[in-house]
Amino acid sequence: MTITYPLSLPTVTGFNDITLRATNAVAYDQSPFTFSGQSQAYAGQAWSADLSLPPMKRERARVWTSWLTSLRGQFGTFLLGDPQASTPSGGGGGSPVVDGAAQTGGQLDITGATASITSWLKAGDYIQLGAAGTATLHKVLQDVDTNSSGEATLEIWPYLRSSPTTGSTVVINNPQGRFRLAANEVSWNISDAELYGISFAAMEAI
Repeated sequence: MTITYPLSLPTVTGFNDITLRATNAVAYDQSPFTFSGQSQAYAGQAWSADLSLPPMKRERARVWTSWLTSLRGQFGTFLLGDPQASTPSGGGGGSPVVDGAAQTGGQLDITGATASITSWLKAGDYIQLGAAGTATLHKVLQDVDTNSSGEATLEIWPYLRSSPTTGSTVVINNPQGRFRLAANEVSWNISDAELYGISFAAMEAI
């Protein structure tokens, strides 16, 4: 069976620990004499992550080690989201879609959400745009209320890298983005208690 990217995460175990990082490309120049400074924001915004798995016996470890190796270093991609935020903290509901073409920047107009809901999404929730090979993960930065027509404007990070098609789905349950390994080498250790230790770093696939 041919391996097709992006891969889904193995389900034999969850993660022991995840560190998610939101990185912005910002130049900052500060005077060494007055400490006053100037900042310049650039387009670069990206997720990265450090992930560690619980110690496990070989039967489960073989699933993870083969999965990691099948990524072929930084060549392959996989889908990843915040496992503690698979459902929104807000009310959610409806079938939200992108409302309008040619949208750019850090705001996204949507429609099709449950109408007249206060905190339909809450700050810190996530959405996904695209699917599989085009999936992007975005964090919602402010609480979102819907109007009587089920419309709303979302403040999101990272900014839209391309304009989503009007009518395309906005995923609010189990949102994920596309990632790749941060290095071309993967490794794992095996203790004298016959337990495998596995951790790896990832970066958003852009």
